[in-house]
Formats: sequence, C-alpha cells, structure tokens
Amino acid sequence: MRSLQVTSLDGPSSVSVADVPEPTADDGQVLVEVKAVGVSWPDLLQTRGEYQLKPELPFQLGVDFAGTVRSAPGSSGFSIGDRVACALPYGGGAELVATHPDGVFPLPDEMSFEQGAAIPMNYLTAEFALRERGHLQDGETVLVNGAAGGVGTATIQVAKGMGARVIAVASTEDKCDFARRAGADEAVVVEGFRDAVKELTGGQGVDVLVDVVGGDLMTDSLRSLGTLGRLLVIGFTGGTIPEVKVNRLLLNNIDVRGVGWGAYAMLRGGYMREQWDRLVPMMRSGAIDPPIGRTYAFEDVSDALQEMAERRTLGKSVLVL
Repeated sequence: MRSLQVTSLDGPSSVSVADVPEPTADDGQVLVEVKAVGVSWPDLLQTRGEYQLKPELPFQLGVDFAGTVRSAPGSSGFSIGDRVACALPYGGGAELVATHPDGVFPLPDEMSFEQGAAIPMNYLTAEFALRERGHLQDGETVLVNGAAGGVGTATIQVAKGMGARVIAVASTEDKCDFARRAGADEAVVVEGFRDAVKELTGGQGVDVLVDVVGGDLMTDSLRSLGTLGRLLVIGFTGGTIPEVKVNRLLLNNIDVRGVGWGAYAMLRGGYMREQWDRLVPMMRSGAIDPPIGRTYAFEDVSDALQEMAERRTLGKSVLVL
C-alpha cells in the first residue's frame, strides 16, 4: 500500500510516497480504509524534527484522515463500512491505517471525506481552547490571530457555533476576505490591528484572543483584551516565541493561558469523542464547514507541505487518495 514516509529531517522534500506492507489490526483496533488525509502544521514541524513529538526515522506522516471502516471490534461502536474521521499524533498517511477507537469519530453524512480530513485536529483544538481553556460564554467577543489558516478558520467557526462574535486578524486583505467567508463577523489586517479592534469593540477590548502566531504580536494582543480577558496561546507560526511581561497582566486583570490539546486530550480516554459529539450538531447545522484551500493528489504531499512552509496555505490543504 502507499504510505507517506519521512526518511530524513530536511523539511517537505524529505517526504515521499513508498510502498509498505498493509497493517493488521491488533486486538481492539479499528482498521480504516483512508480516502483523504489532512495536511497540518505538526506534519510540517515533524518533517524538520521541530515538533515536541519526535518519532524515530523512518516514520509515517499524517495527523488527520478520513475514510471507511474495514474492520472493528464490537466494543468500539463501529461497523464495517462506517464513514469516519480520525486523529493520530502521526501515522495516518497511508491507504490503510490501524488505530485505537479513541481517535476514531463518526463522520456525519453532511460531511465529505475531504471535509472529514480537515476537521479533527484543528476543530478539536479550537473546541478545547475555547471551551476548556477560554471558558467562552455566549455573546462574548473572540479575536483570532492568524485567522486564515487551518486552526484560525476552525476557531472562527467553533466560536460562532458557541454564540460568539468573531473578529479575525490576518496578514493581507485577501486573507481577511477568506476569514470572512469562513464565518468571521469582521476582519482586519495585522498592521494596526490593535486600533482597529479598539474601534470595533467601542474601546472595551475582546473577551478571548486566540493566538496561533506568537512573535511580536504579543504586546498588542495583550492590549486588545478587555477586563478579565483571556489570551489563549496555541502556537508560534510566526517563528519566534514571545516573552510576556507579567506586570501587563495586572493592568486589566487579564490571563495568558497555554493550549496544549494533544497533550491533554490524547491521555484521557474518551475525551476526544466527547469533544467530537459536541461538534457534530455544528457540522449538521452548517456552522462547521471547513474551508479547504486546495486538494492535492496523495503523491504531491511535498508540494502541499512546501506551500504551508511558505505561508501560502488558506484554510486546510487535503491529500486525496
């Protein structure tokens, strides 16, 4: 079978499609025939050896994927032919994948396989960030930095599904337009975003700020929070990890909270399924409609990763088998 194999830590060029033996399901595992594989930021970092999880070379890439069940134990709740979306720390990038049922989720008929491969990591991360770490309440205002990417657009849609007003921040007007199409109520370019947010909120600031960028945006992000505001740190796609002067937290009674979805969710049996079940009504209502920027042939994985490395990706890129 075809498999996405990482053979060195040289970035996107180190991934190739190789022929490997088909896996067999161990006791308790679900065997999934894969139809689509999502391309994620952790995939890119893993090709460089820069992710916190560092598999031994060579390894099979792939965090998000979707397909149909070939076999499953009765205790899993799945049957042959069921449409599913799945999440793994890595290893989902192949024509056939054996995985634990905790990372397998029923895919509603309203969602295509491509959409299913675009949902798990990004949308479960967004749900964890907003609900568990941000304590988002109906009617609050959420600001999303890096809003045109996969996690950004997921956060926009989950926040809207939870009843929030959403302001998106992106690097260009084209990306702002993309964020609006994904569901943002307003969108502003990153240059001067603090003043724009102040105007949009009548000087009050936002309740929750979701930051996937890091870098030199941190100070203005903190200043964009209202009283009791919460800044949620998800990642550092800007390339640098900022420092926070904690005296700033005193000025408006604000918080900075880390969001490590994988480290939390994947160690708690059944937690990801609980999250998924909370998201399913949003999928069925149309609140969750993952924007897929591009689809690629499975063999073009390096091109998809390179586009992400160059920050040209809009929404989620998906490999189609």
